[in-house]
Amino acid sequence: MPLIALAGNPNVGKSTLFNALTGRNQHTGNWPGKTVEVAQGRCRYRGTEYQLVDLPGAYSLVSRSPEEAVAEAFLLDGTADCTVAVCDATSLERSLILALQLMELTKRLVVCVNLTDEAERAGIRVDIPALERQLGVPVVAACALREDGTETLMARVRAVCDGYEPLQPQRCGCGIRGETDEASDAIAAQFVLRAQQIAQRCVSREKQETASLTERLDRVLLRRFSGYAVMLLLLLGVFWLTIEGANYPSMGLQWCFDRLGELLRRGADALRLPPPLVGALLDGVYATAARVVAVMLPPMAIFFPLFTLLEDFGYLPRVAFLMDHRFRRAGACGKQSLTLCMGLGCNAAGVTGCRIIDSRRERLIAVLTNAFVPCNGRFPALIFLISVYFSRGSALLGAALLTMCLLLSVMMTLAGSGLLNRTALRGEPSSFVLEMPPYRTPRIGQVLVRSVRDRTLCVLGRAVIVAAPAGLVIWLLANLAPNGTPLLQSAAAFLNVPGRILGMNGAILLAFVLGSPANELVLPILMMILTSGSLLGAESSAAMAQVLDTAGFTWREALCTLVFFLFHWPCTTTLLTAYRETKSKKWTLLAAVLPTAFGCALCAAVNLFLHLFA
Repeated sequence: MPLIALAGNPNVGKSTLFNALTGRNQHTGNWPGKTVEVAQGRCRYRGTEYQLVDLPGAYSLVSRSPEEAVAEAFLLDGTADCTVAVCDATSLERSLILALQLMELTKRLVVCVNLTDEAERAGIRVDIPALERQLGVPVVAACALREDGTETLMARVRAVCDGYEPLQPQRCGCGIRGETDEASDAIAAQFVLRAQQIAQRCVSREKQETASLTERLDRVLLRRFSGYAVMLLLLLGVFWLTIEGANYPSMGLQWCFDRLGELLRRGADALRLPPPLVGALLDGVYATAARVVAVMLPPMAIFFPLFTLLEDFGYLPRVAFLMDHRFRRAGACGKQSLTLCMGLGCNAAGVTGCRIIDSRRERLIAVLTNAFVPCNGRFPALIFLISVYFSRGSALLGAALLTMCLLLSVMMTLAGSGLLNRTALRGEPSSFVLEMPPYRTPRIGQVLVRSVRDRTLCVLGRAVIVAAPAGLVIWLLANLAPNGTPLLQSAAAFLNVPGRILGMNGAILLAFVLGSPANELVLPILMMILTSGSLLGAESSAAMAQVLDTAGFTWREALCTLVFFLFHWPCTTTLLTAYRETKSKKWTLLAAVLPTAFGCALCAAVNLFLHLFA
């Protein structure tokens, strides 16, 4: 099977082209560095099947970041029958630098000039025949999003693979690297100069009388005051819609699950199943899984599409630009703000996304502090605590408080990064290249499919898989009493002293400990502890609040619990991902200890303040 490699700079549409050719729904976000691993798929063209590889985005074959190293290693291996250099028609000069380096390695190259629709709107015209003469390899114009030009591209690729395409690559003849840094710089300068010469001959621009939409928006979104104001308003709007829209669907789902639970109980009674078995299956496994679905699904089904719309629109790189100087002052890298945004969906994904950071020291800082931002598993519990104990039913106030929680998380991320920079990971912050993609109209259909299928249902499925056996364990602990006291209550009593020091109690702290496999489990486990192993009947936030009130839960404990939800050890999946990325038990342990230490210190401080002044 012929092997085709797709190579190019970040954010030139490689993954979109990959999807168009293979039909595989690879995640394609409108920001640089999304693809950090090799994705593979198959494409059939005129009876022949081709294997396609979507390489990580790279600006150069002289690797600096992990994703560039992956692309370089694959291309240097020489196993590809044809390499497609995907270029950006709106910025051809920059894209040609990599294409020229690829020509030094192989003559079996096809250049795909992508994003021609954006170039046309910007008044940019690329002379494709002239570009083909300058390079000496096939050149095809395409718009991968509309699948324009993909048929022509595959025809030229097939001709190259079969040896029917005459290839005379116009190489610089200088290799791609030198023996010394000075030699490498001189070689790089030759590629840059050659790319400039080709672009001057093949690219023409119409004079635009008015600024483009991207330029007009960036005048507002990239300035310090207005940029931060818009960022806060967008967060406030996203959280308001999430809180306002999630409550009633959550109550409806739980009502349906409770009615189904009653039917299952009647069926169990009719079958005369043993009461312990019924309790373990219904009060343990079923009730916990049902609570996780009812609590998590509605807010995720709202938050993820909204967040994905911002990503698809091209706003997230602007967030990185605004936050760059803050992270640099903390001794970290501005790209960490991108991984921070990934962590809002899932901390494990945020840790994996840290590969886009070139410096190993700064990459470790980003890995160790990613859990400072609340993931989707913590959002339902945060929303519940804020809605019940602080906002008192006001969705706008609740959204404002949740935004403040997120800002506190960002502040603590910067504080943790600064602490690491001054202690275990000393060093100077490095510079980096951040490409600002143009704003693009979000693809509503793809956003909904991707956010629901690839994010909401994927995360929910993982939570349910973890919640079901955890519910069985919690039920067993709640019903096994070797000394007359259930094991669950004994464990809660044992943790009561450290829990009180932190402004909570033993039951809450035990729920955090037992919820370590997934943050989604903490609130359901707490309900099981307080209701002696049964969640049936907890149909709404009000009913759950009544359970907490009966247990003596006050707004003071709610505040400390809220803080600890923000800052405590990452879930098991995130820790395993951190170990996979760092290959170090020491750094993985620190990834768990660091946010926990911050959370314990903040909870103890809040508790002391409330006792002295409230």
